[in-house]
Amino acid sequence: MKILVTGAAGFIGYHVSELLLQNGHDVVGIDNINDYYNPQLKYDRLAELGIDQHAADDLKSVAISSKHGAKFKFLKISLEDTKTLNKLFAEQRFEAVCNLAAQVGVRYSLKNPGAYVSSNMVGFMNILECCKNNSVEHLVYASSSSVYGLNEKIPFNVNDNVDQPISIYAASKKSNELMAHTYSHLYGLQTTGLRFFTVYGPWGRPDMAMFLFTEAIATGKPLKVFNHGQMKRDFTYVQDIAQGIYKVLTETKDLGSSRSLYKVYNIGNTKSVNLLDFIEEIEKNLNQEAVKEMLPMQPGDVENTWADVSELIKDYKYQPSVSVKEGVKSFVKWYQIYYGK
Repeated sequence: MKILVTGAAGFIGYHVSELLLQNGHDVVGIDNINDYYNPQLKYDRLAELGIDQHAADDLKSVAISSKHGAKFKFLKISLEDTKTLNKLFAEQRFEAVCNLAAQVGVRYSLKNPGAYVSSNMVGFMNILECCKNNSVEHLVYASSSSVYGLNEKIPFNVNDNVDQPISIYAASKKSNELMAHTYSHLYGLQTTGLRFFTVYGPWGRPDMAMFLFTEAIATGKPLKVFNHGQMKRDFTYVQDIAQGIYKVLTETKDLGSSRSLYKVYNIGNTKSVNLLDFIEEIEKNLNQEAVKEMLPMQPGDVENTWADVSELIKDYKYQPSVSVKEGVKSFVKWYQIYYGK
């Protein structure tokens, strides 16, 4: 298949691109390589895919991978750039699109909400339009467990009410699901939304809990523990996420009805882990004790997340296999090598 991966220089986008290439698919990656966090990490992910920084920054031409040849191409572009995006779709004729590009971060959305409207809503609308206008067979896109907001029912099920988001980030992801539903209904575009649950692993973002905890413990700095540690998360290893995305992208399903053109799934580890237990696992791997700074709950945060992934198991035989113990060990090993700590 020929697949567009947006956000290819991002954490999940890099892993999905790598998995698609390992399985023989043709991949075109795009990313605007913004400075929400250190862009060097994004360039280094691209380098792992065979795209050096000079080639990635060339806005005039599509870069060809030195590792994968024409099987992987990259173009630096923002989803808001309608003209360039339209041209790319018309030239490449993608069979499927995996939209992982977004402005991320719950807490940052409280400070800079406009960035979320621009990237996550305007940008997503552009993707939908390009898919509609260029006969794309399937759009798979990133949603988030944050859409569950104030939902108190555990575990979170895709049939639960999600009308109470508590951050602009969550609201933008809920809007993506509504927009996708509209395009599936009006234009027959197959869309599948995946609600990610606390993804972690090698090449992870430096604004995420896994990195922040590891960095604080490794450097002996105070580790900020919100809600005084009374939090649980469905921590999901990135390779399990990538495998799930791969299945949804590449396995053709009998749609049966126009209603099934639109689907939303949870994708997580199916377990809720106490935050303090997760931190303890990092301490074991670093052989160092954390200096914990207990703080109250932050605005936009929720106390507990836990994914009911029964629908994804039923439809795609999704099966997360990496335990928190294995996943933390893998991340810490990568962190120590990459950062030399």
